[in-house]
Amino acid sequence: MGYESRAQAIYRITNRQSFPAGPPSRLEELWGKDVFSLSKMKQCLPKAVFKSLKKTIQTGQQLDASVADIVASAMKDWAIAKGASYYAHVFYPMTNATAEKHDAFVSIQGDGTAISEFAGKLLVQGEPDGSSFPNGGIRSTFEARGYTAWDVTSPAYLMETDNGVTLCIPTVFVSWTGEALDKKTPLLRSISAMNRSATRVLKLLGHTDIAPVNSSCGPEQEYFLVDSYFANSRPDLLLAGRTLFGKPPAKGQQFDDHYFGAIPERVQVFMQDVEQKMYRLGIPAKTRHNEVAPGQFEIAPIFEAANVASDHQQLTMTLLRQTAKKHGFVCLLHEKPFAGINGSGKHVNWSVSNTTQGNLLDPGDSPHENAQFLVFCAAVIRGVHKYGPLMRAVIANASNDHRLGANEAPPAIMSVYLGSQLETLFNQIASGSMNDTYGKRGEMRIGVDTLPPLSKDAGDRNRTSPFAFTGNRFEFRAVGSSQSVSGPLIVLNTMLADSLDFVGDLLESELGKGVELNAAIFAVLKEIMHKHGAVIFGGDGYSAEWHKMAVEERGLANLPTTADALPCLTEKYIEELFEKTGVLSPVELESRYEVYSEQYILSIEVEAKLAIDMVKTSIYPAAMRHLAEMGNTVAGLKDMGIDLDRDNIKKVAELTNSMMSKVSKLSTALAKEDFASTEEHMKYCASTIRPMMDDLREDADALEGEVSDDLWPLPTYQEMLFIK
Repeated sequence: MGYESRAQAIYRITNRQSFPAGPPSRLEELWGKDVFSLSKMKQCLPKAVFKSLKKTIQTGQQLDASVADIVASAMKDWAIAKGASYYAHVFYPMTNATAEKHDAFVSIQGDGTAISEFAGKLLVQGEPDGSSFPNGGIRSTFEARGYTAWDVTSPAYLMETDNGVTLCIPTVFVSWTGEALDKKTPLLRSISAMNRSATRVLKLLGHTDIAPVNSSCGPEQEYFLVDSYFANSRPDLLLAGRTLFGKPPAKGQQFDDHYFGAIPERVQVFMQDVEQKMYRLGIPAKTRHNEVAPGQFEIAPIFEAANVASDHQQLTMTLLRQTAKKHGFVCLLHEKPFAGINGSGKHVNWSVSNTTQGNLLDPGDSPHENAQFLVFCAAVIRGVHKYGPLMRAVIANASNDHRLGANEAPPAIMSVYLGSQLETLFNQIASGSMNDTYGKRGEMRIGVDTLPPLSKDAGDRNRTSPFAFTGNRFEFRAVGSSQSVSGPLIVLNTMLADSLDFVGDLLESELGKGVELNAAIFAVLKEIMHKHGAVIFGGDGYSAEWHKMAVEERGLANLPTTADALPCLTEKYIEELFEKTGVLSPVELESRYEVYSEQYILSIEVEAKLAIDMVKTSIYPAAMRHLAEMGNTVAGLKDMGIDLDRDNIKKVAELTNSMMSKVSKLSTALAKEDFASTEEHMKYCASTIRPMMDDLREDADALEGEVSDDLWPLPTYQEMLFIK
């Protein structure tokens, strides 16, 4: 790509007409319009059938197979009336992506005519090819059968594109032998495990009327927008999702002028379009704003039940990408698309609640008197301490490695931030006495006469913590922007189930000795704090002092790369955790290690090959043209008696030679194949290939600052980040 193309792209972008926004529709007119919701089911299903289905959705009772045909017929009629001619079983394989298999509502009759048909058996079960998705050795490639099964707890919906309307049915995806090949199946199992354990503890605390307990989730999605003219001219953005090369612009985010700034008009039109589509699908988008880095934005929803929130989050990523294309953007969900500025995360806000006891992680106004909160919060603390490496493993991939520990995101050391109020309270428990001298909510007077006093939380927030308590929930801040939230939710639910079982066993033991309930609760809390209080940290998670203290004094794991983190999945205690809770069998857990390891290796190798190609076909030719033009200019001027400084020519020549030498070394390193294990291969990618790519980038980025701008082949950071 030459200067002409870059210049034309800039001209077209700055003169591009925005996608017409039109007047925004009223929320009441849009909300759930394309969802086969409970209210729509109630309108079109017989009373007994609706009652049975509602009970399944709300209590987890097994679906009565006899109602499937009736539900399928009603769902089909509703979808066809809205313009649908196809239905799709939607599932979530172990790739962080969304998969669909589309089938038509058509059945050929004996007389050659066709009718629209959708039987209960088609609603409940589908059959995609089980061998074409990552399975980690669960199935041989010649064993192709896999099943999708309707997840009745997540509503069916319509997806409308320029090519028509499709009825989408959320499903699980399992092999012919019953193993989970997806992310939804273990999520549903983890919710069940956590519900069983939470119900047991609530009974021990004296509750009798206990509704099913579920986790809730509110994921904050960060993303970048780059104009499609620029993105389509960057092979690295198209194939790797991030820039493998690019000199930082003179102005980046150092002025802090983008965060919460005025949203560019064209971006706001895009956001409005996304939100209206989300509302039609019942996704409760609540917040939108500019993020810290130029060209970076965020959208956040209201809390929902974990399973539905996970499905909606996958839909949100799909809508962001699809809608961006219509507005002339490419939406980048990579954790670090641009070096030198903040990357993108997906903060997973997680809590636990039911309809009878409410939010079990709400401390109330007097946390020291709230035994229910103290028990559940302590169970979370134990879970993070015992299974911190697992939490790190579940957010590990090649792209999130760029972000974690980069002083813009939480460190790779898992710790819990409670805030000063709760940290003081739990320290009191550890010391053996608990009272109300731990600080409470108050009022803040600003000194402006016209402003009323503002309510002040008992503690501040800590953005350097990977797992922070934020009032009535925990925020898992280390999750990557491109990742499915199912993985983190599975781990949080499962480790909480395990910790609640631990609490239940201790409480039963204490009560069995005749200990009074409050004394038994305090004994359990004190033991948890003695064994697991080391994971609580309220200071600067970026500091070198914390990294040293965490590892050497507190025994916490520091797992900086995916190659360090993923082997945790092979540990015996992790296998036992998932097996005893019924969330993942040993075979299923092993398959995930194999799949995620392979994805990491492939990601690094694809980026390395792409970097080599870009240097050879774009950057090296540009450098040589620059040398030729400068050489001719210097020679011509010398003939005229003018002798110019040759420093630039010398520097470009040296950088070019160095760059091509590094390309050769990287090519040789990529050719290595004799690895004793998957773990060794991952470590080689992390310790050898990745540093060689970074070293190669140094020369290429230095060349960008020396080569004539009209010869540089790639859209620059300055253009991609600031031209909207």
